[in-house]
Amino acid sequence: MNVVIFTDTYLPKVDGVGISVDHFTRILGGRGHNFVICAPRYSDHDPETISDHIHVIRFKNAPLPSYPDIKVVIPSHKKLTKAMTMFPPDLVHIQTPGLLGQYGVLAAKMYGVPMIGTYHTLVSEQDTYISLYRLLKVDTLLNYFKSHKKIEKRLDKIERKKKEKTLKSQLIYKLTLGLYQAGELIISPSHLIKKDLVEGGASIPIEVVSNGMDLDRFRGEIKEPRKPPKFLHVGRISFEKNCEVVLKAFALILEKIPDATLDIIGDGPALTSIKIEAKQIGVFDRCNFPGFVAHGSLHEIYPKYDLFLTASTMETQGLVVLEAMACGLPCVGVNAYALPELIQHERNGFVVEPFDHIHMAERALQLLGDPELYKKFSAQSLAIAGEHELNSCADRLESVYHSVVEKHRKKPAGLFGGLLPG
Repeated sequence: MNVVIFTDTYLPKVDGVGISVDHFTRILGGRGHNFVICAPRYSDHDPETISDHIHVIRFKNAPLPSYPDIKVVIPSHKKLTKAMTMFPPDLVHIQTPGLLGQYGVLAAKMYGVPMIGTYHTLVSEQDTYISLYRLLKVDTLLNYFKSHKKIEKRLDKIERKKKEKTLKSQLIYKLTLGLYQAGELIISPSHLIKKDLVEGGASIPIEVVSNGMDLDRFRGEIKEPRKPPKFLHVGRISFEKNCEVVLKAFALILEKIPDATLDIIGDGPALTSIKIEAKQIGVFDRCNFPGFVAHGSLHEIYPKYDLFLTASTMETQGLVVLEAMACGLPCVGVNAYALPELIQHERNGFVVEPFDHIHMAERALQLLGDPELYKKFSAQSLAIAGEHELNSCADRLESVYHSVVEKHRKKPAGLFGGLLPG
């Protein structure tokens, strides 16, 4: 089978989408399937041949001013044609709703090829990056103001209040869903996101396929709580991840366990703001900010910690949470989107309401104060992670590919078919 993938983020940029695409294409490529991956170019050294079965076509791009890690690709009819003719395509698979995802929809229609999409990203929850003040870099000025206590308190009332769905975010959601509904099927990484899509109006079939976990690398054992405890947060340090909630919870934890530490691993547009926040609430000296850590070494890092904390309210699955669980860590997170599917309340951790740093701290202290409960939760983290074994997930994806292609072949040809020959 020949599959053309369109994704607005891919290696060497490390995130859940890129890692998922890399894992699945390597496994299915090893089974003889061919992949052409259309992705942004990050440097002149980006690999374009992964194996005999996996080729990458890189598109020139420009950074989004409010978030330079997001690349806005520049159209190229020549490269689009190359992608769709390198192998006779059986299927187009879009991974993102950005411009490359949109090109994928167009290419599928032009060549009369069936299209599916994986709903990795809650774009409607990232509308902060489309706001005028971030596009104009006013957030940099706000970071300066936050260093002044009185102004910081006023900004806190504006930025830290619970975010309600705005008209803009609802419109983005509808436009994104409309893009995915141009295909034959939507893949959801979790059952809870499938439920959200159905409630949001999705009318085409939705299949749940986890992004999977490489349990050969991320392999842990049942842990016991240690003293002093080491808390961990891993991921992109962006505004929608709500890292300030984790910091506020940690400040309360320090009142009970003053020698505890918190490491926030990752980089992103909110890192400066988070460091200022840590100084303002007096926890900076007990926090470490290592910045970006290569994904290839993360499996060695997780086991060094005792508890994983996250306040993100926009996870379609939560790869870093799954990685932490596979290494035996209990977790405390929030009751939003797909997180409760991984952090199962009172089974392998606790979930609290979004932005509730007080209960997050209380639950973390409860867990660390009960060694038997901690060990039970650690064992259950390992068990839940085991349900996401990567090769089994690849089997599921391969089955979806075959079913969509076979169903398309049985369809009678339309009045015009593809606009171009396949």
